[in-house]
Amino acid sequence: MTAHPEIRLILPMILAPALVVGCASHPDQALLTEPENVRPPVQEARVARDAGGFTITQSLQVTSAVRSDYESAVRMLEEARYEPGIALLLEVTERAPEATAAHIALGMAYARSGDLDKAEASLNKALELNPHHPVAHNELGLVQRRKGEFAQARASYEAALEQFADFHYAQKNLAILCDLYIGDTACALEHYEAYSRMVPGDTEVVKWIADLRNRKDRREKP
Repeated sequence: MTAHPEIRLILPMILAPALVVGCASHPDQALLTEPENVRPPVQEARVARDAGGFTITQSLQVTSAVRSDYESAVRMLEEARYEPGIALLLEVTERAPEATAAHIALGMAYARSGDLDKAEASLNKALELNPHHPVAHNELGLVQRRKGEFAQARASYEAALEQFADFHYAQKNLAILCDLYIGDTACALEHYEAYSRMVPGDTEVVKWIADLRNRKDRREKP
């Protein structure tokens, strides 16, 4: 079969939860092309810096039908049509099980619909395919935090930051976790301040930093 030109599919920012529970990521991008007769080994996603932070790409070979279904599912999720979006993403992951972006989208959709166990399973599958994927680690941290698995959530956020230290969503999510759920003031301040340096226009976080410093000073006074 003649290969079509590479098509870049963008999984947009979807399912962003309220700030108090963390921030959803800019999910990744996948390079999806028509299959040749022989399928190559699965390639791990690549992280590249760009003007907006970073771009994640993964080169895959899939049919045009899979590509079209993936795009349709993403539109459904953007429209908060989670049930049909999940159903279509399940079909996509069955036909293209190596597509990391589809597993991440499925995990995010499950999380938004309240099925945290399935969300965690989908995100773990993405990490089996791409163990160094910062978006998958960040999204898994959000799910683990909602499940009350705070130590695991912290490890997931830290894993995301190990891959990309300027990942401001993960910085903010880790700060919120340390502040509201773990009670680690030093951790919270470190990551709020790191986030604020990257996103200085977020005035709400500036207020959180000031409040946290005030609380810290009161505790340290004799």
